[in-house]
Amino acid sequence: MLELAGIIILGILAQWVAWKFKIPAILPLILIGLLVGPIAAEFLSEDGTKWIEPIWNGEKGLFPGEGLYYFVSLAISIILFEGGLTLKRAEIKNVGPVITKLITIGSAVTFFGAGIVAHFTFELSWELSFLFAGLIIVTGPTVITPILRNIPLKKDVSAVLKWEGILIDPIGALVAVLVFEFISVGGEGGFTKTALMEFGKIILFGTTFGFTFAHALAFAINRKLIPHYLLNVVSLSTVLLVFVESELFAHESGLLAVVVMGMVLGNGKLKNLKELLYFKESLSVLLISILFILLAANINMDDLLLLYNWQTAILFAIVVFVIRPLAVFISTSGSKLKLNEKLFISWVGPRGIVAAGIASLFGSKLVYLYEQKIEEHQLLEVSTSELQNYLLTLEHYQNMLEGSKLITPLVFMIVLGTVLFNATTARLFAKIVGVFLKQSDGIMIVGASKFSRLIAGYLKKHGRSVVLVDTNSNNIKIAKEKGLDAVSADIYSDEITDDIEFNNIGFLMALTGNSQINDYALERFGDRFGEHGAYRLVHSREIKNPNQNPPKGLFSSTDDYVNMMEVARYYGEIHEIGIKSQEHYEELIEITKTDENIIPLFIRKKGEIDIIPSTSLEVNVEEHSQLAYLGKKITERLSGEVVMD
Repeated sequence: MLELAGIIILGILAQWVAWKFKIPAILPLILIGLLVGPIAAEFLSEDGTKWIEPIWNGEKGLFPGEGLYYFVSLAISIILFEGGLTLKRAEIKNVGPVITKLITIGSAVTFFGAGIVAHFTFELSWELSFLFAGLIIVTGPTVITPILRNIPLKKDVSAVLKWEGILIDPIGALVAVLVFEFISVGGEGGFTKTALMEFGKIILFGTTFGFTFAHALAFAINRKLIPHYLLNVVSLSTVLLVFVESELFAHESGLLAVVVMGMVLGNGKLKNLKELLYFKESLSVLLISILFILLAANINMDDLLLLYNWQTAILFAIVVFVIRPLAVFISTSGSKLKLNEKLFISWVGPRGIVAAGIASLFGSKLVYLYEQKIEEHQLLEVSTSELQNYLLTLEHYQNMLEGSKLITPLVFMIVLGTVLFNATTARLFAKIVGVFLKQSDGIMIVGASKFSRLIAGYLKKHGRSVVLVDTNSNNIKIAKEKGLDAVSADIYSDEITDDIEFNNIGFLMALTGNSQINDYALERFGDRFGEHGAYRLVHSREIKNPNQNPPKGLFSSTDDYVNMMEVARYYGEIHEIGIKSQEHYEELIEITKTDENIIPLFIRKKGEIDIIPSTSLEVNVEEHSQLAYLGKKITERLSGEVVMD
């Protein structure tokens, strides 16, 4: 009980640390796993045992037999399903062929390249070398996503990395299982036929189960056949059912099935999709936290010491600096991606949960397989004439056993090394090669009410990129009908930070009718999306007390959400009036304060638009600027008299 509770507590703590220091969570999770596992057994425990023993060893342990790997498989299925939900077809309209080549041609380059290098550096058999290569094909979405959160990139570059990370997981698993089956049957002549059949079965059952159950679940949800309080748990059980059923028909087809299921649901007309996604996000965070600690703790110190040599450094360097760039450049040849974008994609290739999970499973299975073969072989009675073949076979089994012990730590080395490398260098490298968005001048408006849509329309008319965010589907629908970019999203979810649509956002305006939501939006996303300014509407209580004018207040110190809505309702138009001087601007602001049907918004000059804060009189204005305002139209007569229409 203590061990299980400790894993959960430490996992969530690691997630918080990762968020605080803006690093992929996998890094502190693996380090914690190594600490409570092999390091504790070697240096910290008096009796030489691990603080957390994932597999039952006869005295202690969380999972008996292969229980750990069953848990890992089910957890990975949920994580990949959640990843599939986030894949939107609109993201890849420009880079679809690049992604296709990366997960096919790029995978082949990685497979053969890494296999050859592993064979010659560690003197592994060709079978084990290519098993290792199959396992490191994958690039983990759980690692790439946090990296992309902290680096504003062009949408196409982010889309390539995001889609590759999710779609390549089942492909890597497929390749790894085929190689594993080849090793298990001893490379017999009938393997080619068997491999082709297995490949076909994986594709057939994976896509069929995923597509069919996705539509069935969507039908049940949209027809309200599932009560609201059971929606999330029924969806979870369906994902597990799809994974298990697909696995029963074709081993390792389950990963493909859940990814397909997630993609179909995420791009369909599913009601309650956002709610489902939020639940899966939280569950994925918990599962990732548990998995990485368990898998890292399951490694032994003897296995880690096997990697303490120059061969490990050579293998890592070639995989990262030669094979990954080669795969990317071959896959992106002929595309519209620029050289600097190709270089950055080449640089970012961290491995994740699927590689670590399957490596732990296959590594232990192979060790057990060859231990059994050695024991059986030693019991054989052989004649003198057969002695040489007997010894050669025994030597072969012993070499395969020693090589099998290297598989799991080698993959973990690649996982930990690439995560650490990319987490610490990706942002700097993005700036060096010039893919870092220097001008994040897009504007995010939280709330898509009528006056928010009027403001967004004005900004778009004058060349600014604007995205409206709201949970109200009707507001989003109206905004899209008016040609505005609008996203249905909840600010309390990680969905916003993960969405590549927001990569170029540099201004944040919180315009909802809920003051708590507005405050939360600035608190949580001010640093991420408010690089050049984060503002909110003033609260009603702040209007009553002039001394409480907030430093990040928006537009006016006398107009809250209710006033904005009333003015938008009766005077649904934004006007402009020329500003002659600073004194003239201050006179106009005084007019807006005395007339509740006029609200100042922006100052525009030569294509530049500045947001007017609630401390509007403190703004310095250049001549020949335009004051944009909502409400009654202000007309100045030749005599200088000001009239409100």
